[in-house]
Amino acid sequence: MTQKAWHGAVLRATKAKSAKQIAIIQTLWSGYGEIVRVALSGTDIPSCIVKYIRPMTDNDHPRGWNTDFGHQRKLKSYEIESYWYDNWAQRCDDSCRVPNVYAVEHIEGKTMLVLEDVDASGYPLRYSTLKPNQSLSCIRWLAYFHALFLNEQPEGLWSVGSYWHLATRPDEFKAMSAGPIKDAAITLDKILNKCRYQTVIHGDAKLANFCFSKNGNGIAAVDFQYVGGGCGMKDLAYFIGSCLDAKQCHDYEAQLLDYYFYELRSALRHYDKHIDADKLELEWRELYAIAWTDFTRFLLGWMPNHRKLNSYTKAKADQALQQIEGTINY
Repeated sequence: MTQKAWHGAVLRATKAKSAKQIAIIQTLWSGYGEIVRVALSGTDIPSCIVKYIRPMTDNDHPRGWNTDFGHQRKLKSYEIESYWYDNWAQRCDDSCRVPNVYAVEHIEGKTMLVLEDVDASGYPLRYSTLKPNQSLSCIRWLAYFHALFLNEQPEGLWSVGSYWHLATRPDEFKAMSAGPIKDAAITLDKILNKCRYQTVIHGDAKLANFCFSKNGNGIAAVDFQYVGGGCGMKDLAYFIGSCLDAKQCHDYEAQLLDYYFYELRSALRHYDKHIDADKLELEWRELYAIAWTDFTRFLLGWMPNHRKLNSYTKAKADQALQQIEGTINY
């Protein structure tokens, strides 16, 4: 990305006198742009992050899913992320910290998000794995995020959050081998989408999208391309699967679920949400295995040899299929 592409947007957004790229953090999936760190001078803001999105005409998906359907899904995801930062993100407090947005600009078909550099704000650490007790701070973040937006309509966001939900993954569904999870896919999707208690979910709540403070207690989350409506268990199951192995998932499931619902109740009080916490917990606990199996359905079509397809996901699938026995739509 040339400096010319983002320089004016950064100066306008931050009121800086000068701006200089100091690092490319990452390129976007399939070459749709990049994320860079920019050093600033002449302003109180030492640095910022620029997410530069340029629509591609030629797809280069690393796993070969090069379709116009997938291309359009990616384009919409960036539109929704822009809307999130423009219209929703400012409602998040320190309990579910997200980057502040300085500007969202659309220029000649390209989009630039000028965002707070959360590294400079005290969240410089990233992890590829966590011990179960280290995951609690992220689980607390999810509980507060879900409580904050509970029972709100996801205006301007994905009507169904998460990048793997059935309506947006017809190619992967077609690629699935025949079997009970494929037979149950429509039912699993419908149960999650029609549950009584809906919230706004992050939609891609993997460990890589959480930024940690040096003491490990402070958390900020990034990457809101698939933020939208849904059951909070989709985020929780996906997060736990992103950082714990099969044995840890088996051994710590009860403890992690208990902790999530303990924090969810605290968050409901924090945000003055007048919701029956007992009924909410009862419904969502029943949906935990359903959410796991919904994601398993995606993996079976997308990458059937994925490491996350393990003894724990099989156990969750067996549980979910038993729960919905007699209701499957063939």
